[in-house]
Amino acid sequence: MGGVTSSMAAKFAFFPPNPPSYKLVKDEATGISVLDPFPHRENVDVLRIPTRRGNEIVAVYVRNPMATSTLLYSHGNAADIGQMYELFIELSIHLRVNLMGYDYSGYGQSSGKPSEHNTYADIEAAYKCLEESYGAKQENIILYGQSVGSGPTVDLASRLPRLRAVVLHSPILSGLRVMYPVKRTYWFDIYKNIDKISMVKSPVLIIHGTNDDVVNCSHGKQLWELCQEKYEPLWVKGGNHCDLELYPEYIRHVKKFISTVEKTPSRRNGSRRSTDGIEQLRQSTDHYEPPRRSMDQRDKPRRSTDTREKPRKSTDTREKPRKSTDRPPRLKFHEYTKFNSIDKLEKLKVSLDRMERMERSRRSVEYHDKSSRSNDQQLEKGRKSVDWLDRIRAD
Repeated sequence: MGGVTSSMAAKFAFFPPNPPSYKLVKDEATGISVLDPFPHRENVDVLRIPTRRGNEIVAVYVRNPMATSTLLYSHGNAADIGQMYELFIELSIHLRVNLMGYDYSGYGQSSGKPSEHNTYADIEAAYKCLEESYGAKQENIILYGQSVGSGPTVDLASRLPRLRAVVLHSPILSGLRVMYPVKRTYWFDIYKNIDKISMVKSPVLIIHGTNDDVVNCSHGKQLWELCQEKYEPLWVKGGNHCDLELYPEYIRHVKKFISTVEKTPSRRNGSRRSTDGIEQLRQSTDHYEPPRRSMDQRDKPRRSTDTREKPRKSTDTREKPRKSTDRPPRLKFHEYTKFNSIDKLEKLKVSLDRMERMERSRRSVEYHDKSSRSNDQQLEKGRKSVDWLDRIRAD
């Protein structure tokens, strides 16, 4: 049952671009790997990184000579780093950070298949590379997760107490809650951010569009309520799921957040190197997790944040966000079209209804079997009695 539900969840959660938007080639003159069709940049490294689950992921590392922080970016579910490449360059420049972006297993030119547990191993491998190859320290690293990327981001952040900060961009409460309005955490759910966010000790910035019709804004609001160290959130008025970077307030707010956490001395202490902390603090993501009571039922006053509010029609008459002239227009809708498939959501709802019915009926199966056998025995006795009476009458 576990394998079936996990496979089903993966089918609805991951949409790697097919074919990938880039090719990984080596420059014959220099032997340096580059992403085709993008030209080589002196400040960009293209890497292959092995993971603890036996896969090899592709990553890009963008240097900024003015940087004091390094941002580790986990992209959404229907993009790869080829589609994100120019956005990575822009963010590195405008935010004055070094930036590493990576493809999940099964995405782009990364090997393996996409799954929840593979993404946990993928982000750990990218993080370890930052420390060992680039000398980044936990106190200077900012984890950034967009949409489904909030899953591996929150999972890793919950196990690293000395991170500089965390940014969650259009985050999800859990995989199941995006597609189905469940009020509890099921054991087969994926990316249970709702149960992990309270363990994140770093400052957390949450950004969400008020008109997001893929992941309702209530997801971001409830996660913000559950954060230990809250930072002023950004609710982008009129923003949808994949266009928040086009709003001027987006880059201003993220830049302000990074400037604030860089100036604020860390109050979080740690006794060991963070790579050791990954191994020691990790509650294995490979074993079965018993069902936990959902965070959206623990706190009565916060009940209102769990209900999905229908996005209001904006009275703002300004023009819709225009396509950025600084990067390819494909960045705008790299996630939306596939993740928002109505047919697939309906199929999942039907599947979940069946699962709940199976769960309710499982304990009564033996009872019904016993009752059925008992009824058969009684019918057989009745038939024998009737035959006996018939014989008496005949005599």
